[in-house]
Amino acid sequence: MKPGAQVAAAIDLITLVNTAWQDGSRAPADSLIGSYFKERRYIGSKDRGMIAGLVYGVLRQGAALEWRLEQAGLAVDPRTLVLGALVLMEARPLADLREWLNGERHCAAPLSEPERRALATLEGQPLVTDAMPEAARYNFPDWMGPSLKAALGDAFVPALEAMAQEAPVDLRVNTLRTTREALLQQLREAGYEPEPLSFVPHGIRLHKRGAVFTLPAFRDGAFEMQDAGSQLAASLVQAKPGDKVVDFCAGAGGKTLALAAAMQNRGRILAWDVNAKRLAQMPKRLARAGVHNVQIRVLASENDAFVKRHKATADWVLIDAPCTGSGTWRRSPDLKWRTAPKDLQELTVVQASILSSAARLVKPGGHLVYVTCSMFDEENRQQAEAFLAAHKDFAIAPLPLLAQSVTGEAEYLRLWPHRHETDGFFAAVFQRKK
Repeated sequence: MKPGAQVAAAIDLITLVNTAWQDGSRAPADSLIGSYFKERRYIGSKDRGMIAGLVYGVLRQGAALEWRLEQAGLAVDPRTLVLGALVLMEARPLADLREWLNGERHCAAPLSEPERRALATLEGQPLVTDAMPEAARYNFPDWMGPSLKAALGDAFVPALEAMAQEAPVDLRVNTLRTTREALLQQLREAGYEPEPLSFVPHGIRLHKRGAVFTLPAFRDGAFEMQDAGSQLAASLVQAKPGDKVVDFCAGAGGKTLALAAAMQNRGRILAWDVNAKRLAQMPKRLARAGVHNVQIRVLASENDAFVKRHKATADWVLIDAPCTGSGTWRRSPDLKWRTAPKDLQELTVVQASILSSAARLVKPGGHLVYVTCSMFDEENRQQAEAFLAAHKDFAIAPLPLLAQSVTGEAEYLRLWPHRHETDGFFAAVFQRKK
């Protein structure tokens, strides 16, 4: 694929993503990008990687790029964003762009004279400058500033700089199928440069990327792709074989699978969610992983009458709550631009309602684990404190020793990309008084 055609595809993809968001679609960028390539199977894997890398670069550094383009006198649109990324982020000389963008079949149109003049002023320059306003320099919507500063404090700058980087690839070994040592050996032989993670007992980090889903080990159910922070959060549920566990917001089942392995396929896991489409992905994953102690149900809402049938019967209840996903910006940089103030306000109401409803399920002496992949206090500590204030029959429980050793905290689990090289996570464990 010619470089000019790669540029044209990146422009098409940014246009596709922008149009979807403007039309009110909640589809994440990775889903839109995946569909785009699926419809164009003639684009090879190397080309897909280069195109997607350019698109994600624009999504990660969009605010900085927009500011630089405006200062150079260019209107901001998908084409100029991609051109700006090539010059400012990939340090491509203007001569390359003039050669690549030749208007030939599948290639982007030649540079206009205003584009050429503006890009010439940016050539050889850094993306970030001291003159940039804070929101542009660190790539976040202006309205998020107060919440981010309240949550991050002195770590505001390093945390946001870390959030602008690409996330690592982490795997969770499925102990129902294999051992970590056996999987490490298979991954080494396949050239993935795996490293066992010290702070999650079944975690592996890959230092070389590749199509891991095509590996025989994946088809055999030996592992799932799961961020190390998500693995640690799931481990807060200390369920024993034979326990009854409710995964209240189970989604596609990432944490459900981890729980089933920890329980050695013994006991009962009820996997519930209001999103039927996400739950529909779970049976195939369960079968591949060899899990058979999970029962799936779609709820009409968090207050579905069905929930009452299991009142005060669960040893453990896990709430992987719907949230802004601000802790996952490394993987989903589009989330920051798709989240509006009203979304945060509405989500905190939903989170409180889910907590209240799910608390009914916990039996005396049982535990409720609340997890978000958010950095905002409104979704995290404030929710935990409000729950405790409203539910006097619950108390905060100390974190397991492993989690305490990672974060240095006994009360709440707080994980950050700049400190722990994981996604941003918050979790609290509550115990119902006997």
